[in-house]
Amino acid sequence: MIKTRLTEMFGVKTPIVMGGMTGVGYGDLVAAVANAGALGFITAHMFQSAEDLMKEIQRTRDQTDQPFGVNLTILPSLNPIPYDEYRRAIIEGGVKIVETAGRNPEPHLPDFKANGVKVIHKCTSARHAVTAERIGVDVISIDGFECAGHPGEDDVTLIVLLPSTCDQVSIPVIASGGMADGRSLVAALALGADGVNMGTRFIATKEAKVHENVKQAIVNQSERDTVLINRTLKNTSRVAKNAVALEVAKIQQDPTKTIEDVRELVAGVRGRANVLGAGDIDGGIWTVGQSQGLIHDVPTCKELVARIMAQAEDVIHKRLDRFAAA
Repeated sequence: MIKTRLTEMFGVKTPIVMGGMTGVGYGDLVAAVANAGALGFITAHMFQSAEDLMKEIQRTRDQTDQPFGVNLTILPSLNPIPYDEYRRAIIEGGVKIVETAGRNPEPHLPDFKANGVKVIHKCTSARHAVTAERIGVDVISIDGFECAGHPGEDDVTLIVLLPSTCDQVSIPVIASGGMADGRSLVAALALGADGVNMGTRFIATKEAKVHENVKQAIVNQSERDTVLINRTLKNTSRVAKNAVALEVAKIQQDPTKTIEDVRELVAGVRGRANVLGAGDIDGGIWTVGQSQGLIHDVPTCKELVARIMAQAEDVIHKRLDRFAAA
């Protein structure tokens, strides 16, 4: 058994995290992740109201007695997002672990702290991690350039970013980006992390409520089958390489193009409906990480977590011990 500051802080059996994912982070998957011994997060902004989020929290709790959390991604939006109401739902729902991402979570910390809620903040640079620790978050989740979604604008891969971050903060750090198996876990621990975040890997599980075509695409695709879009807008996103993503990338070769030139193509609602829902892999933008090159099947969450931990133990006790004895 591998124990870290992460497992001790949150009372989970393994140092494996499934962070919030838009269109994926529903209670059924989160409960399956929790029952497998890992830490999963419901994605708050997928729900129209605090009341809907409260219902999802309760629905998750009905399926597991293990710890789980809620992701609160703080982003600019054309339509107001009820962050204060989400925060109230999290606290009143008895959730004790929150993952924040996007903008500075400082305005939310006093209420969370007053109610015994631990906060993990996702960062894409060591300097932002230092700031997050200073304002009072409990854990850093550091996203390397390999990650799905928003890797930031620095283009630093996890093998450099992770130890750099661990050198500069004293609180636990979760390694995110490119993590997919037991070897990833051991490598992250060796570089100073207390756990790993796996997003793409958990999409390709039986319990994930996305179309089977999406899961099979992840299995079939390699680490080369992603595209970076919105770079000229300073809002870089790593997404699956498909017809829409390539069209967006071509349009954005012209640095004068604005979001209005690609808005319909990159609309999240389009990707969720056409791809995640209907299974049309070319139907819209959908996020996936380079870790898909390490994913070759669609197991249950229980099978996946057990396999990751068994492989990690095998690497530690057979491969690494051999080098230590040499």
